[in-house]
Amino acid sequence: MTYAEALDWLYATQQFGIKLGLDQPRRLLRETCSFPKANTQVVHVAGTNGKGSTCAMIDSLARACGRRTGLFTSPHLISYTERIQVNGQNIPEDTVARYLSEIKELVADWENHPTFFEITLTIAMRYFSEQDCELIILETGMGGRLDATTAVPADVAVITPIALDHSQWLGDTIADIAGEKAGIILAGKPVVSSAQVPDAQRRIEQEANELQAPLDFASSPLTGYHLNIAGPHQQENAAVATLAAEKLKLPITSDIVRHALATVQWPGRFEKLPNSPYILDATHNPHAAHALVATWQEEYPHEQATRIFGAVEGKNTQEVLSILSPITKHFHFVPTNSPRALTIQELRNALPAEGVTHSLHNSLSDAIAATQNSTTPVLITGSLFLIGEAKAQLLGKTKPTASSQ
Repeated sequence: MTYAEALDWLYATQQFGIKLGLDQPRRLLRETCSFPKANTQVVHVAGTNGKGSTCAMIDSLARACGRRTGLFTSPHLISYTERIQVNGQNIPEDTVARYLSEIKELVADWENHPTFFEITLTIAMRYFSEQDCELIILETGMGGRLDATTAVPADVAVITPIALDHSQWLGDTIADIAGEKAGIILAGKPVVSSAQVPDAQRRIEQEANELQAPLDFASSPLTGYHLNIAGPHQQENAAVATLAAEKLKLPITSDIVRHALATVQWPGRFEKLPNSPYILDATHNPHAAHALVATWQEEYPHEQATRIFGAVEGKNTQEVLSILSPITKHFHFVPTNSPRALTIQELRNALPAEGVTHSLHNSLSDAIAATQNSTTPVLITGSLFLIGEAKAQLLGKTKPTASSQ
């Protein structure tokens, strides 16, 4: 198959939906010889917010120490290949096509067909093995206990801030969700966690205690270093990342930390596009919205944002808009390229009764046309689907391949 044909086949597997469980990914990893090689370290990162940024920081720290790294994250913004990186470089498209062709043949007669995410994880792990990665950083897709990534044995478990999200899968309370996230903890293996709300902290402590896993909380933000990702919450992620690096026994020094954090990149998180008024930030739940407000007030303390916003269902959009309204001069509501997208009328109805002024647009292109001459910053925020589409459009890149968890 060509790369395009291979992706068409892969995206067709979305019909199999989300299947939480470890038997299937273990079988796929085993039959493709994609488990980590001996002496390869693995760090596994779960949480509600900050997972991707923390993974990127651990990756940057390890590379600054001279380690050859494999980074697995999701979803992507523009290209599917962003999900799988070795030493900061995306997996080649022809490699993806070759692996997918072989997996398609392998699973053709399986009674239970692997999911999109399980197949993508297998591609990543096989590529990391063939590329002789010394350290692999895995971001969970959703949850932890039954997430496909948990089929890969890890040396260090990392848990970022926990909030209510994916409740239909993970539970209706913080404690329930924390229990699912803490499911990545392995017996006797170190655990690093962000500071958590009391219910989440208690549940993580219980899981670690039962498995005799040494647990450390990064209770204070890491200060004194320039971070290449904006926002005070990123200092908290940096504290978690450096503590994880210590548990991995990486030879970090203050100079290594300084270089790694000054050069780390994580697109779509308060990302300022060059020579334009646009800033991209994937803010899709209330916890992330509070972080965005703090970042905006730090970066632009005397300005309000013109905001292009689109969202998908199930993300408590009404609360997100309520949190963002005080720093917003005008909302431009747009549809997102997702089957779960909220309509622009639903977005308008989610505004607080005393909400700021707003406009409705039938497409992202219309909203960009209406704001491109803005003399004040224009913040494009909400769903990652929207962020990917906006980045592709504003930078003149190829239309993004459809994103998926």
